Amino acid sequence: MSRAQDGNRSFFPFGNPFRMISPKGPKITSQLLSVLQAFEATLEERLKKLIPESKDEILSLSWMTLAMQVLCESHNDIKTLITDLEMPVNDWDEKWIDVYFDISMKLLDMCNAFSSEISRMSQGHLLLQCALHNLGSSSSEQYDRACSSLDGWKQHICSENVRIEKCGSILDGLLASLDLPKVKKLAKGKVLVQAMYGVKVLTVFVCSVFAASFSRSTKNMLDLNVADVYSWPPTFKRLQNLVNEEIRVRFSCGRFAVLNELESVDSSVKELYPIIQGVVDPIKMESLPGIVGELGRSTAKLSQGLDLLTKEVDSFFHVVLTGRDALLSNLRSGATVIPSNMGGNRNAQIVN
Repeated sequence: MSRAQDGNRSFFPFGNPFRMISPKGPKITSQLLSVLQAFEATLEERLKKLIPESKDEILSLSWMTLAMQVLCESHNDIKTLITDLEMPVNDWDEKWIDVYFDISMKLLDMCNAFSSEISRMSQGHLLLQCALHNLGSSSSEQYDRACSSLDGWKQHICSENVRIEKCGSILDGLLASLDLPKVKKLAKGKVLVQAMYGVKVLTVFVCSVFAASFSRSTKNMLDLNVADVYSWPPTFKRLQNLVNEEIRVRFSCGRFAVLNELESVDSSVKELYPIIQGVVDPIKMESLPGIVGELGRSTAKLSQGLDLLTKEVDSFFHVVLTGRDALLSNLRSGATVIPSNMGGNRNAQIVN
């Protein structure tokens, strides 16, 4: 697992995540194996949903919305698995709990960063609406105002988002979390850890794609090396290769943005400028209504897509937060809570 620009890097920089499948440790019964296989089959189907029929569908707001939906479903699947395993929190190793709280906090931070960027892009919608309003007139003064609004939109969209810039360090932490903890005694724990590994791989991948897209840089891209010891890695590799390759191609071409909807708006803006800026060519003016109409449609599609993506990111935030709160509640009801001096993300240390 490595960042795309890191070149040759240790295959397992954070330890061997597949050590849990060795003959040592608890044996998984046929019943537990059946539960795990069903979970991983569902995970593979969710991965398949993210493989588009065409590369043109990659990195659209609709694809990103679907990716968030898949994350929500997969994290909810983990909650269901814990229930099906009848594995109470007091059976959890304390290290697992610490790792869970650390990961969940990083995911909440990541969601906040994504939400801030989506909100920032949505704020540019007003500038586009002002431009469209002024383009409804034929006066040069209105055209100047439209140009000013379009310039403002371009500057706004190209400005940096400090929260997105911090996603790289969060991704490093999530990448480190892929190292699976040892499971020595509990077969159910072995099943849970293996199932969670698949969901964590999916989560890190989606977060890296979002971070790369929103930062307009490949520095946040990750290439995750997953051995074919489970049923789902071949499907995951196909998905990752397809998406990461397309991101690299788009950046290498110097595209304004990797998101389809932003590119569509920018394309219309570039067509408008030669017509409405400076001296107006009567011949070119004939094409103006069609280009303005296209800008209106692409602007509406961008706004609608951002609204839907906002809802899904909020849903994922809620899934992570409620899972975290549920674990805290279970810990408090089944153990004595004393103040912790160990730091970390938990507000208390649990003593059985």
